[in-house]
Amino acid sequence: MDDTLKRLLDVEMRAERLAQQAETEQGRIVDQAMAEVHAEQARFTARIPELRQGFIAKAGERAEQSIAQLRRRYDERHVHLRDQAEQRETEALEAAFQVLIDTSR
Repeated sequence: MDDTLKRLLDVEMRAERLAQQAETEQGRIVDQAMAEVHAEQARFTARIPELRQGFIAKAGERAEQSIAQLRRRYDERHVHLRDQAEQRETEALEAAFQVLIDTSR
């Protein structure tokens, strides 16, 4: 009976040591994970100005493209309106001459 109790006590003590080792390992893993999270957070925080600059640069490029496109459309419209004005000018001059010729009779 003493032998059985001794073995049970040994098994219980070994189980307790394993549980303590597991808790220690768990604590180490949690601490390591927290340190990694803090390091990643610090890296991200350090990159915020770089990320912001990238977004600003892209927004500037898009704005320049939009401005160029609007200028191109404006120029096309201007040319079209100028052509129409020139066509109408000839018609207007002809009509005016016709009126002058008709009234002088």
